[in-house]
Amino acid sequence: QVQLVESGGGLVQAGGSLRLSCAASGRTGNVYAMGWFRQAPGKEREFVAALNWSGGINYADSVKGRFTISRDSAKRTVYLQMTSLKPEDTAVYYCAARRGGNIATMNREFDYWGQGTQVTVSS
Repeated sequence: QVQLVESGGGLVQAGGSLRLSCAASGRTGNVYAMGWFRQAPGKEREFVAALNWSGGINYADSVKGRFTISRDSAKRTVYLQMTSLKPEDTAVYYCAARRGGNIATMNREFDYWGQGTQVTVSS
């Protein structure tokens, strides 16, 4: 099994920045891609960003140019740097990992999930 623990969420004003972290532990040797999703109240969980160990990266259109996903393989940690935050970015942000190496954007393509961290952007 793989355990994922997110951190770094919080309350920030519009235009501000936050950096989320996702630390992986357990049987991480069979993980080849990770990503971030978010879920706002009353809405479905949606894709935010993902990367794989081959260097592939993908972003949702709504965050392109504002969010950056990166990875520290030695620390088994993936980051999501969020800048120019907007109130519509308010959501619980989830880290996810998958055994497949392709860049994935669908919930069902990910095998492991964290508990989520709340991000609230005030106007």
